[in-house]
Amino acid sequence: MVVQKRRVNSGVVFVFLLSWFAAMLSTGSASAASDIPPGPDRFTYISENYTNYQWWLLRWEDSEIVCEINIEHEDLPTLDEVYVDCGEDLYTAWVNQNACPVEILQHSPEECPGYYMHLASSAPAQREISIALPPSVVWLDLEGCIIESTTNRCESPPALALRGDEPLSGEEIIRITGELDGEPFSCNGTYCELPLSETDDEGVSLTFWATSSYGDSSHVFDARLRVSLAEDDESDQFWYVDILSSQWRGEANASCAESWDAFPPVGGAPEWLSTPEKISDLESDYSYAYLAGNLISRNIVDASQCPDFGLDFNGQATACGLDIAQSAMSEWQNRFDTLIMKSAEETSIPANLLKRLFARESQFWPGIFNAGNDVGLGQLTENGADIAFLWNPVFFEKFCPLVLSDEKCEAGYLFLDEDEQERIRGALVYSVNATCVDCPLGLDITQAEFSVEVFAHTLLGSCEQTGRVVHNNTDEKPGETTSYEDMWKFTLVDYNAGAGCLSLAIGKTLDENDVLDWGNLSNNLTPVCMEAKDYVEDISQ
Repeated sequence: MVVQKRRVNSGVVFVFLLSWFAAMLSTGSASAASDIPPGPDRFTYISENYTNYQWWLLRWEDSEIVCEINIEHEDLPTLDEVYVDCGEDLYTAWVNQNACPVEILQHSPEECPGYYMHLASSAPAQREISIALPPSVVWLDLEGCIIESTTNRCESPPALALRGDEPLSGEEIIRITGELDGEPFSCNGTYCELPLSETDDEGVSLTFWATSSYGDSSHVFDARLRVSLAEDDESDQFWYVDILSSQWRGEANASCAESWDAFPPVGGAPEWLSTPEKISDLESDYSYAYLAGNLISRNIVDASQCPDFGLDFNGQATACGLDIAQSAMSEWQNRFDTLIMKSAEETSIPANLLKRLFARESQFWPGIFNAGNDVGLGQLTENGADIAFLWNPVFFEKFCPLVLSDEKCEAGYLFLDEDEQERIRGALVYSVNATCVDCPLGLDITQAEFSVEVFAHTLLGSCEQTGRVVHNNTDEKPGETTSYEDMWKFTLVDYNAGAGCLSLAIGKTLDENDVLDWGNLSNNLTPVCMEAKDYVEDISQ
């Protein structure tokens, strides 16, 4: 392939000259912003070599050429290619004609009915293909701040750093421009620093873009910023800064905050929505009757000295069984902590949330529940698998090739037929089922460990679906109607009871003109969905 020099029209040159002239007038610090940017407008051509095969469709009667078909492969033209190049009438005649009898074909081919195909020529050819080049971008981060509980803590007045990035060799960012809380700014070069002031709880908006020496600009990017002034025990002031933007390149935001456009509580998310710095901080030591019952019934714990061997009629541990199983129970409930921390890092789902969910759903015993409909550490169902694939396309792209062909997966989950969707959902549910008759303890621990990441991705899908359900009911961004913590409680309703339960409760809350918070929504759950209230409060308290 030969890369040709890009073509730049006079309009692009004119825009570039205007941008250059404006840059020369600026002093280099933040100043008045210019007009709306032109946006990315860059492309090049490449020359591609290929072989052109010319086929003729001829009439048997007089060998007259009735159609020319040009293709790029050695085999006969496909029916689609015949239809495109020859039209519907000839396509229909070609498809419906009968084969010419051999005796006629050998002695009097002109008497054969219909048409025949003939390869007329094959020759090397070349064509130009237009390819879009990557646009310039602007990234955001903070100067001199540290991460503290999913938010940024700054010991001195914070400053936002905007850094231009030009991917094309030989080109550079000549200006960064935008508007912060209604005030325009513009900086020469590839770097712009904006001092930040305290805001209200809703934060302020930021719009920004970069101008390139190429003659165009980046896309226009958006962000929301919240700056909160605080004091420590010694009355020393500091600032919490939260930034919601696709261009943020500092420490990861609180999970789902950007998707919901919702700031976490000032100072960081509550403990149940956080990820500890050390694995040891994730350890727990609770008594779980179902877990202890499984440890006893599988002879991991010897409770023979207890009445009824430490088990009740449901197979759960009695008080005596719990006492004897406590040590093994503590060890078991922490055996997945390393994987929980790893999944939290990869998906942004809070580690404490994921562990609490496992505790509530399965008490950390990754088997089959509810007559086989709920499976694994997080009790996945086919409906849950549907959420994971539909609302977490990154996970679908990762999992799908394990079950279906790459070609099928490339189209996306929605474009699979019903049988294929059912097949991949079943495969996901099967993948989290650690039950194994021939394995020690009756469990495939490797399968259970694999499932931790699956449940994190499923929660991420529920987070996205919940945001859409809130938006569909309110016509507003979730963060404009509901707090960050309550959005996570809504997500647990979605995960446990389904989007229908959540949507009905939201609708009833809005119909009563109540604030869309957890207190009001939980009281408006329908009777069939009301169990989700205890579920959410058990995990979040």
